[in-house]
Amino acid sequence: MKKVLKSFLRIFIYVHIFLAVALLLTHCSFSHYAKKSYEKALKERPFDVVIVPGVPYEKEKTTSVMKMRIYWAKLLYDSGFTKNIIFSGSAVYSHFVEGIAMKTIADSLGIPPDHTFSETKAEHSTENVYYSWKLAKEMGFQKIALASDPFQSRLLRSFSKKYCPGLKAIPVVFDRLQIDDTPMPVIDTTKAYRPDFVSIVERESFWQRLRGTMGRRVKDEVKAEKKENEKKISTAN
Repeated sequence: MKKVLKSFLRIFIYVHIFLAVALLLTHCSFSHYAKKSYEKALKERPFDVVIVPGVPYEKEKTTSVMKMRIYWAKLLYDSGFTKNIIFSGSAVYSHFVEGIAMKTIADSLGIPPDHTFSETKAEHSTENVYYSWKLAKEMGFQKIALASDPFQSRLLRSFSKKYCPGLKAIPVVFDRLQIDDTPMPVIDTTKAYRPDFVSIVERESFWQRLRGTMGRRVKDEVKAEKKENEKKISTAN
């Protein structure tokens, strides 16, 4: 019995050591990616606009992730990395449209309102990037970058390369971002509130949401647009 217990404890310790090392290496990898991307962006600045993916707004329950993304966007604006910011996101998990709520907070922090914009259609991270990239192009912006945390930026890299040509990345460099415990400003949520809101959890199954995160909706829309364009060319000829 003692031998079995010792073997179990040994395996238990080894597994946790392995997980700890894996997490450390992963953190180092993402940290290196963020710093390298930042240094590259430093040479290419200023960008016409940066895209900031949405996070659910829930007033006093709003997560630190939203605070991090908004303050990173503000730092990029204040330090001359970007001239404009697009905050992206629909009302996905709460009654509030993420893109509008985040823009309102950013404006209250001192970023000029005529330099912040809202994309309000996206419900998944791939859509945050694609719809905002399309909006930026429609507004005439050419130099466009994604400003998010290193993990999300890295996950979206291959998707962005294929569906958002020319998009750069300026992931959060935590060494440069100083955020204190001061709560985010209280804002007027009238414009962001959607009384007829239905959570995506009720509208889509887990697998539908996963496929959306992987870019299913964007891929379908791109295919449909391609067919429509081919049809127009064929009709014209």
